[in-house]
Amino acid sequence: MTDYTAYVNPFIGTGGHGHTFPGAIVPHGMISPSPDTRIDRWDACSGYYYADSTINGFSHTHLSGTGCCDYGDVLLMPTVGEQKYLPTGSQSQQMAYASAFSHQNETAEPGYYSVFLDTYQVKAELTASKRAAIHRYTFPESKEAGFILDLDYSLQRQTNKEMEIEVISPTEICGRKKTMYWAFDQYINFYAKFSKPFTYTLVTDSMALDDGGRLLPTCKALLHFDTTKDEQVFVKVGISAVDIEGARKNVETEIPDWDFDGVRKDARKAWNETLSKIDITTNDKDDETIFYTALYHTAISPNLFTDVDGRYLGMDLQVHQGDTLNPMYTIFSLWDTFRALHPLMTIIDPDLNNAFIRSLIKKHQEGGIFPMWDMASNYTGTMIGYHAVPVIVDAYMKGVKVDDVKTLYEGLIHGTGNVHPQISSTGRLGHEYYNKLGYVPYDVKINENTARTLEYAYNDWCIYQLAKTLNRPKKEQKLFAQRAMNYRNVFDKESNLMRGRNEDGQFQSPFSPLKWGDAFTEGNSWHYSWSVFHDPQGLIDLMGGETSFVNMLDSVFAVPPLFDESYYGQVIHEIREMTVMNMGNYAHGNQPIQHMIYLYNYAGQPWKAQYWLRQVMNRMYTPGPDGYCGDEDNGQTSAWYVFSALGFYPVCPGTDEYVLGAPLFKKATLHLENGNNLVIDAPDNNNDNIYIESLLFDGTNYTKNYLKHEDILKGGVIKCNMDSQPNLQRGTQPADFPYSFSKEKKN
Repeated sequence: MTDYTAYVNPFIGTGGHGHTFPGAIVPHGMISPSPDTRIDRWDACSGYYYADSTINGFSHTHLSGTGCCDYGDVLLMPTVGEQKYLPTGSQSQQMAYASAFSHQNETAEPGYYSVFLDTYQVKAELTASKRAAIHRYTFPESKEAGFILDLDYSLQRQTNKEMEIEVISPTEICGRKKTMYWAFDQYINFYAKFSKPFTYTLVTDSMALDDGGRLLPTCKALLHFDTTKDEQVFVKVGISAVDIEGARKNVETEIPDWDFDGVRKDARKAWNETLSKIDITTNDKDDETIFYTALYHTAISPNLFTDVDGRYLGMDLQVHQGDTLNPMYTIFSLWDTFRALHPLMTIIDPDLNNAFIRSLIKKHQEGGIFPMWDMASNYTGTMIGYHAVPVIVDAYMKGVKVDDVKTLYEGLIHGTGNVHPQISSTGRLGHEYYNKLGYVPYDVKINENTARTLEYAYNDWCIYQLAKTLNRPKKEQKLFAQRAMNYRNVFDKESNLMRGRNEDGQFQSPFSPLKWGDAFTEGNSWHYSWSVFHDPQGLIDLMGGETSFVNMLDSVFAVPPLFDESYYGQVIHEIREMTVMNMGNYAHGNQPIQHMIYLYNYAGQPWKAQYWLRQVMNRMYTPGPDGYCGDEDNGQTSAWYVFSALGFYPVCPGTDEYVLGAPLFKKATLHLENGNNLVIDAPDNNNDNIYIESLLFDGTNYTKNYLKHEDILKGGVIKCNMDSQPNLQRGTQPADFPYSFSKEKKN
């Protein structure tokens, strides 16, 4: 039986600015015990940075691949000798009890992590179930062995609003805290049981990080015991957002004994079940590692948020009684993941994606509006758009069953004219202008206004598709069909690009298409001008036809990697990565442009898509710690790679079409949930033969530039005859173009 976990390298993305973590987690698990090597600043987003040489300890909650930081709860560190815990200063990345370590003595695989702590001469091992973790520490002989359990610790020194810690027995300790940071009200409860009795000291006096600084609440437990040479001490930890009793039940139910190796084996089994959904054949071992690590990263989040007894913390920050058969999830990075992660789930794990959608619907019911970026049942208000809409609509159009479609639809409509009462950036910031003028003006002090206009227009197209399917009143359908065309209102014919527009109708001046931010979100006009997912033909028409459109696409790679960072006041990482990749102004390290290469198909030149896709896969995804060219972003950047390596991509979630690129492997097989297999067979594929010369679907010549969702689910064999030279005739027939809203309107 294939061990797919052997192909995964969890260290990919832990360097550069990928912000992934190497610790133990099961697919979409609640708990993620992992080493923290730094506390503060941007590359501490996941707690671990590959260039570091010390470990602060092992906390139990982590974000994967984000550009914002939170979590790092319930840190545990084994110690031998004097237990140092006094603050080391606000500028220090190390806690006083940090240990040196070497990557030579470090191992990570899906569901398991191990490292030797040089300072204490202790081997640390971590593994996890869905809601609980088990640690195994191998100590030297000592009369001064123990642990520091640090409850006030968190990544980027979050504000601890409430903290309690209690020693229940000589082997049990529990506690709770509430922190305020990215998530304004993040609750964490824990229960820990040790295999060896301890004595203890509680440290609860307030301390200042720096001499003369503000006193901060402290909450640590210093545990003490003797150990013999190579004695193994185990620790089981459960967490819960509900209460300590929930944390205790989670660990006692899922890890009832001290069988570390059994939990590790079960974690590996869970990962093999997830990774086995796709088989690939390739002669390039690096590509194999990159692919399965990407598939691994697509299954980190969203994360389970329901305890074993069915209780969970809702978006109203109240405890709700649900059930474990239909659990709630959290960590919805929707601005990123609507593009490829959720569409990938609709193919390889539709039941799980349905569970994500049930969670989003429940969150709307509890909180009053769909979240944009939900973390620990908090409306963070991060990023822009209203992208619960495409996630839900895409799945619905592909067969997801929703119990109460009317309530769902009305909830989506509600969000088009409202914002969250406390967090105005959740919902549609600027909806008053957008709904009246057809765009969010540049000069009304609503940031990233042009990007909002483009994304709202796409969201409205999704609502239109759902309204049409549900046979809503024609007037209602017409409203959202009209709003779907609002992208035209920020198109500037002078530059052939999207541009900020003032309330009086004049375009912003001066205008630099190289300026990052300002009218756009984490990109510039060269990146965002392609954000017309639903109507590429309309964009082609605006740009002056296919020839001009292709010239503009070509220009993205031809324009030098110049930039104007004045809005941010610094060279942000996406700019930095763009300048070293030698691909012009193509900034793959952020999401707005990731679909752009596939647009060559809409203008009848798919061979250019095939060329540039191979360049991105070969140059921007590597098997080392810096294997991503920017934030991995909760599975989105990995999902792009998984789709592109298979040879197709969902340019417009909400349609049933996937635009063709060209496969990376000699063979790939998708094992679908319905029992069918889809085989992409390209035996002559290599780094010279990157172009599709011809394509057969189940033996029949296939000339379209896209695949239908229903054809994928039926399974079959797609035979790609690859060549070193492009087939300039393939894909030039208008009837073979993928979906575009302008074509639908004409028909």
